[in-house]
Amino acid sequence: MGKKSIKENKNIYQKSREALELTREKAADLLEFISDDRIEKIESEKSYPHPDEIVAMAKAYKNPGLCNYYCANECPIGKETRVPELQLKDLSQIVLEILNSLDRVDKEKSKFINIAVDGAITNDELHDFAKIKHELDQITVAVNSLKLWFNQTIADGKIDLSALEQEEKSLK
Repeated sequence: MGKKSIKENKNIYQKSREALELTREKAADLLEFISDDRIEKIESEKSYPHPDEIVAMAKAYKNPGLCNYYCANECPIGKETRVPELQLKDLSQIVLEILNSLDRVDKEKSKFINIAVDGAITNDELHDFAKIKHELDQITVAVNSLKLWFNQTIADGKIDLSALEQEEKSLK
């Protein structure tokens, strides 16, 4: 049996594995193409994980947030494009954030139309545009938080994915 880690500054990958009470050996069996030595290197930050390893860990550890964490903090493209790191929140909080941002954007709708009508943003429109862009960014984060919540809920087995897929097919 594997030893229990007493390391204090564990990274997100080690915390996710240990949350399921998996040893590195058991995790390697689940992950199939990632050895326990490779897991140790990733967890001790001697080596950066590859995207395919992150996807496999997210699935095996039932933690879809690992993908967002990687994109926001470790992936060069995600860091360059400023992918925001999402926090897992309650559904009610996410819904309220979305509705609040939508309400604020709705109040700015006429300004947005006036900015867009000529296809250019003039200096006197920059303030209003920046304000609207900020609200749209907030909506994007909230929607992505909803997707994360949804994926975590599926990973936790609280939503029947096949039943959901049937419902989605019926909407097409």
